[in-house]
Amino acid sequence: MIGYYIHHHGQGHRVRATSICSALTTAVTALSSAPPAGAECFADVICLARDDQGGPPLDPTANAALHWAPLLDRGLASRMSRVATWIESARPSLMVVDVSVEVAAFVRLLGVPVVVMAMPGVRTDSAHRLGYQLAEHIIAAWPQEMYDPVWLQEFAHKTTFVGGISRFDGRECDDTPPSGRPLVLVLSGTGGSDLSMDDIRLCAHRHPGYRWQALGVPGGPWVDDPWPQLSGADVVVSHAGQNAVADIAAARRPAIIIAQPRPFDEQQATAAALADKGLAVSVPQWPSVTAWPHLIEAALKRGGQRWPVWHTAGAAARAAAVIDTLAKQSEASR
Repeated sequence: MIGYYIHHHGQGHRVRATSICSALTTAVTALSSAPPAGAECFADVICLARDDQGGPPLDPTANAALHWAPLLDRGLASRMSRVATWIESARPSLMVVDVSVEVAAFVRLLGVPVVVMAMPGVRTDSAHRLGYQLAEHIIAAWPQEMYDPVWLQEFAHKTTFVGGISRFDGRECDDTPPSGRPLVLVLSGTGGSDLSMDDIRLCAHRHPGYRWQALGVPGGPWVDDPWPQLSGADVVVSHAGQNAVADIAAARRPAIIIAQPRPFDEQQATAAALADKGLAVSVPQWPSVTAWPHLIEAALKRGGQRWPVWHTAGAAARAAAVIDTLAKQSEASR
């Protein structure tokens, strides 16, 4: 049995876990404060209490040693107790953590080998270093040749770069050339954004030479399967979350990437790597309305032909193979 801890913020961690666990041969129990998508790929799902709803947190960083461990928080105590109880009864051979330094450290203290999912950005603080140091293995869901942060190189001996993990891996792309009135698709997610449908309507009003469509933007439509819209767009405008980038890469769409504020400059690092390697047009914030024609034409000129270097094809299967191998090795050593 493998345990898989899934962070509840946004949809990305849950979607990525589903992609990986669907390719695993070892049974998996998901542990999360939010129901994971595609629960049929898990043998069981353990619902954990939230640890961020107990009022103003007291010393949540434990004197700067951790990221989130608020004093006297009943939710934190409950979730950690539930994790310990499950480990004692299920005796997992391995635990995948995506992501929490605290859960990784706690599980390792219980004697369970840990696989940690790496995240982009500036991860040089002591808490991140602790998590990567105690991990049995680290999986980075991007290609090493596209982004190889200095802070991760210390752990190169136990890191596997699997490429961008997309739930759309293997689906057919639409390679139809752009029409005379290109379709611009603006994608947003549930991880937080200051974008609104008013911004999209303003762009459509000022630039009618393009067709404008939005998915996931607050106040606008949401679809569970955006592949038809994504693969049919001439240009995709998106944040720089790992799943969003991987999905655009799988669709091979010209892209304008706008990094959203996230801890440790996660999205800024990804956006900078994409621009540096010529994969997408990257801008630091939502552009002025007058800037759009130049950005859209730059994205169309760049095209989406280079996206295969993000290695989305087979990425989830590569991650699953690493996890399966480590789980079998752990089980054999009991």
